[in-house]
Amino acid sequence: MKKEKKKRLRRLFERTRVRRSRKVETVSGTLTVTPSGFGFVALPAAPGDAGKPEDVFIPPQFIGDAMDGDEVKVAILPPREDVSGDRRGPAGKILAVLKRAREEVVGELLAGHKVRPLNRRMPEEIEVSGARCGAKRGDWVRLKLLRHEDGNWHGAIRKVLGRAGEIAADLDAIAAEYNLAPPYSEADNAEALAIVPREISREDCTGVLTLTIDPFDAKDFDDALSISPGKNPREVGIGVHISDVAAFIPPKSKFDRAAALRGFSCYLPGRTLPMLPAALTARISLQAGRDSNAHTVFLTVDRESGRVLGFRRCHTVVRIDHRLNYDEVQEFIDRGNAPGDWSETLRESLRSLVEVTRAMRRYRKQTEEFIDLALPEVRVLCDEKENRILGIVSKVARESENVVEECMLAANSAVGTELGEKGIAGLYRVHPEPEAEKIEEFCETMIDAFGLNPGDLSSRKVCNQFLASLPDDPRRPVILSLLLRSLPRAYYLEKPALHFGLGKGRYSHFTSPIRRYPDLIVHQQLWNSDCKVRTRSGSTLARVALDCSAREENNDAAFFAANDRLKLRYLEEKLEAGGENLYEAVIAKVTSAGLQVEIRDLGLYGFVPREKLPGEYFRSGSGLRQERGHGEYKPGHFIYVRLDHVDLARGSAVFGLAGH
Repeated sequence: MKKEKKKRLRRLFERTRVRRSRKVETVSGTLTVTPSGFGFVALPAAPGDAGKPEDVFIPPQFIGDAMDGDEVKVAILPPREDVSGDRRGPAGKILAVLKRAREEVVGELLAGHKVRPLNRRMPEEIEVSGARCGAKRGDWVRLKLLRHEDGNWHGAIRKVLGRAGEIAADLDAIAAEYNLAPPYSEADNAEALAIVPREISREDCTGVLTLTIDPFDAKDFDDALSISPGKNPREVGIGVHISDVAAFIPPKSKFDRAAALRGFSCYLPGRTLPMLPAALTARISLQAGRDSNAHTVFLTVDRESGRVLGFRRCHTVVRIDHRLNYDEVQEFIDRGNAPGDWSETLRESLRSLVEVTRAMRRYRKQTEEFIDLALPEVRVLCDEKENRILGIVSKVARESENVVEECMLAANSAVGTELGEKGIAGLYRVHPEPEAEKIEEFCETMIDAFGLNPGDLSSRKVCNQFLASLPDDPRRPVILSLLLRSLPRAYYLEKPALHFGLGKGRYSHFTSPIRRYPDLIVHQQLWNSDCKVRTRSGSTLARVALDCSAREENNDAAFFAANDRLKLRYLEEKLEAGGENLYEAVIAKVTSAGLQVEIRDLGLYGFVPREKLPGEYFRSGSGLRQERGHGEYKPGHFIYVRLDHVDLARGSAVFGLAGH
């Protein structure tokens, strides 16, 4: 074993030794178990505090019978003095489980009367006790967890969910595992359609040219834009018109409670679970050619600098003149081409909007130094009606998307500012500064594996300089992905605090009330304030913020589980069909067992077992070196791989080197 590996192992495990002579500090928090078997306990922040305490590292041998998501009591383990200089944050041992996060798991029934949980943070296998309830090997089942005297988890099958590998059954299993709310019923839709909207004073904006820009297959239309001359030639007015959902969904109403339960619309590949009934969503969307109720933020922008000079907010009536999609707007930006039904007035308005939002983005870059992590999103396209995978698409934000994003960011910032100025309790989107330990680990990886020295990434300026220096090749998305994983998640808070990624200090979510409950809450608070009606208190919104943050994280986990599983199913179908399966990959990590590679075309990590490498290899620093010869594999190296097989039960794709 090499010195560097010994040093890292010592750093990892020596810090967990307890010195009996010291008083043991105990804390409580929520356990997250990684697929590698170790865990972290997230400690709750003090009420109203945007800063979160450092997570407590839990080595695998100290997790005991605790499971992912459990609330646990932890003993903090002081480090030995001789390694304290290398220590990276607190380590601990779980003393007790205070509250179980779950009573059931969803998994695939295997041979040998065992179930492999769908969630990879759960134990790898759980033995089944009692009858199978008609389940067959390869079925998805819902398993009631039982704790046996032998110290191992067992389970009793409660329900068969369908056949693993069938798309509809896979999505049913994911919805059950992540406890996603079921679709609304036809009765719910009928009841929602009967809602009579509340009245409020409105400004008539139907005479202003107004347009929407969305994906070509968009279902929800909750935002629109207009642009008009300012008071002088240097100024321009931009109207950000948002569907006035609060007119239909007052606080504590039936569908407000239903929306709170869901938190967000959940968009799985092949299945959409809306936050509000689909019939109501269609009714309150900003539809073309008809008058719609909107909640509008009017921005005054300096044409040349892009600085937002001022804003005002009011309830409006708008009429959508044109429904545009991102593809045709991008074609207009790139080549000046436009559909034949676009009027010259529309073309001129769109040109002006593009120029102003470019200036707004430049101004934000100069003054706020936002971090631009332009990471491609690779997702499965799936036919919802036919339950059929259509393919895999990679999407990078283009300028047509940036036009809309700039306006939405400005409106969200304006609303966040108004909430604070008027003393209205609200919900804010916050993003803490990077944790020193995770950034240090990322920097070590960059130096060891890629030969890059990022510098002090706690500075947005340095972070952007590092991003600008990255190679424009397949290593770039791998590095961006690793950096993104090193940054903390954004979450919701009842008071304003730093959004590190955006460089903003007072930022709210206002622009998507159809699909995000935090936005709907803000709309309801502003409605009540405008009507001189009592608003929700800060303490109430503190609880809402915690709940929304947890539901958002759960929705994200469900999406990634579905997206990754259907990608594997897509690869399996290609393999069975005998199609081309050669891919360019970048080595992301080297272990004694083989190579973890990222395949950017698939947005998927795969594994190349060591035995599939030609010749004999041994560990050398962060890579593998050939025993005889000059072959070497290190993180950051490009290799070509060929799909060998897909293990849907384990959720992994195994590759071999091309040509071997």
